[in-house]
Amino acid sequence: MTNTRKALITGITGMVGSHLLDFLLVNTNWDIHGICRWRSPLDNISHHSDRINRRERISLHLADITDYMSLEKVFVEHEFDFVFHLAAQSYPHTSFTSPNDTYMTNINGTENILKSIHRHSPDSVVHVCSSSEVFGRVPPEFVPIVEDCRFHPASPYAISKCATDLIGRYYAEAFNINTQITRMFTHTGPRRGDVFMESSFAKQIALIEQGYIPPLVLVGNLNSMRTIADVRDAVAAYYLSVTIDPIPGSYYNIGGNDTMSVKEVLQYLIGISNIPNDISYEVDKQRLRPIDADLQIPNTTKFKCKTGWIPKYTAQQTLSDLLDYWRSKVRRNNGQFLQR
Repeated sequence: MTNTRKALITGITGMVGSHLLDFLLVNTNWDIHGICRWRSPLDNISHHSDRINRRERISLHLADITDYMSLEKVFVEHEFDFVFHLAAQSYPHTSFTSPNDTYMTNINGTENILKSIHRHSPDSVVHVCSSSEVFGRVPPEFVPIVEDCRFHPASPYAISKCATDLIGRYYAEAFNINTQITRMFTHTGPRRGDVFMESSFAKQIALIEQGYIPPLVLVGNLNSMRTIADVRDAVAAYYLSVTIDPIPGSYYNIGGNDTMSVKEVLQYLIGISNIPNDISYEVDKQRLRPIDADLQIPNTTKFKCKTGWIPKYTAQQTLSDLLDYWRSKVRRNNGQFLQR
């Protein structure tokens, strides 16, 4: 009989889930289980393929958070000490054209996960991943944003994350499930999907450097302000949220130390490219949101005081690593990417 703790990660194949897997393998002795859909690409966790094939501390379960019965099998067979609920439709821009899918995944999916925990693993400590997007359009006088700033969601994605946030707190109050809700501000780094602004810039620059596309970066709104955090710092914060005196229903803002406009992010990435003087940019109207959350700047005092968490990565290091990630992908795939 083993006393090894078990952790479950929903969305283990995503950027954040895969980095959390990396972190837990190095920093704990836990057995790590992951939920992924049968069609989920496994690229982000392929560096652990040997361990996965031998089931050495990593077990994958084919399930979908929108399908309660698929989750039931996982939770009946395993009781978890920790659950990190990361799976989501996470792209705000897509939510404008696919609101129903966004609501189904993020709202019903969270309800299904927490219902499964309540029925089968009620002693778990649960990290529920909300989002800074819940705050939406914040008046300048309320920046930097504290946890009790009112919600003013500016996209269907943000609306769905308001519900995720509230469902997490509801399960704490109604059923004493030990949920820890995080509102993570902009976080990026290697493995970031190309639908997000800074990763789209980095991908386009990597393609330009290799001569696959003209030296023109297509952009959206460059005036929004973002506080940039590294995904590797983010997963460390998520770990601390469930291991340092977790009080049911707690909610925290988490974010980096470096605030930049989207234009400054773009200019930095162009500046560290191999051909900075040759690259220009222009606005692509299809990349503009109907409404934008334009002042995403957090006050993270509450979480730092509770856990002692301090970001290790600067925005410049994070963006440099992101560009190197895309350079590597472009080389491996001979530039065979669709523009998004």
